[in-house]
Amino acid sequence: MKVMHVLNSRIYSGAEKVVCQIIHSFADTEVEMVYCSPESEIVARMLTEQGVTYLPVSKLTPGELGRVIREQKPDLIHAHDMRAGFVSALCCGSIPLISHIHNNAYDSRGISPKSIAYLLAGLKARHILWVSNSSYEGYAFHKLFAKKSSVLYNIIDTEQIFAKKAQDPNTYDFDLIYVGRLTFQKDPQRLMRLCARLKQSRPNVKAAIVGTGELEQETEALCRELGLEENVHFLGFQDNPIKMVADSKALVLTSRWEGTPMCALEAMALGTPVVSTPSDGMVDLLEDGVSGYLSEDDEVLERDLLKLFDDPVCRETLAENARRHFLEINDAPKYRQAIWDCYRQGMETV
Repeated sequence: MKVMHVLNSRIYSGAEKVVCQIIHSFADTEVEMVYCSPESEIVARMLTEQGVTYLPVSKLTPGELGRVIREQKPDLIHAHDMRAGFVSALCCGSIPLISHIHNNAYDSRGISPKSIAYLLAGLKARHILWVSNSSYEGYAFHKLFAKKSSVLYNIIDTEQIFAKKAQDPNTYDFDLIYVGRLTFQKDPQRLMRLCARLKQSRPNVKAAIVGTGELEQETEALCRELGLEENVHFLGFQDNPIKMVADSKALVLTSRWEGTPMCALEAMALGTPVVSTPSDGMVDLLEDGVSGYLSEDDEVLERDLLKLFDDPVCRETLAENARRHFLEINDAPKYRQAIWDCYRQGMETV
């Protein structure tokens, strides 16, 4: 069986990591997998390092994707997120389509061009995987697809995570770290304002921002406006930020919505406490005050972070509880079986 994974991104972040993880999990089988997305130097480099076959297109359009499909002749298409699902539905023909939704997008919760367009993909798909209950229930027309939907929480490869940690000989002294795209969803401006609050109590607070995105310049400008140039370090995209996360006192997310963030799973495995807004999938990952901190109030987020900075016993208690929960939910064989069942069922209905 040949599976083509289709994405509409030029970055390498959460969903892209999930796709590579799926590809690696089937490496010892007869399933061949390839990765198709708009061309990107970062994606090309990351996939080459991992031995993943990359099929870049200039832009994800029906014409471009249709050409790749005709050339590659996949037995099944696994499309990730709504735009890729929509374009795949337009040109997959009789090839079975699996749709995989990685977040609870705010612009598909009601009637909108995006939610309506995805109806085509939902109708065409043999099965739809949702990364959390909130991503499923948040889609405006989810009830139409109840019989072909299932929730599949992300997992990570812990052996790979600790191997990456061992590859980095450096030691970092960040109080907090953010890893992810600088986009509206992630609300990096709120993160800057939170750092400004922290600076009032901790003038030498040190934060790392790992990632890029369309709000990068705007976020850097706000950083300067708030007088945080000496406190906040914009590190751009990093091939391997794992040791940075492990050495930090806390991983922070200020997202407006989330699926199941890979960076949060990585932090839980590494023993780095997570402090986050209570966005969608984060509520499923963490129990406030037990395995992490969740709050919609910046004053509370500030208080919780200062507690982690100052109290190593608190840090270790939260880290241990998070590690314990992580081990309960990070079931790689179960995850691969769920993917395989989707593929097998999709092929059986051809």
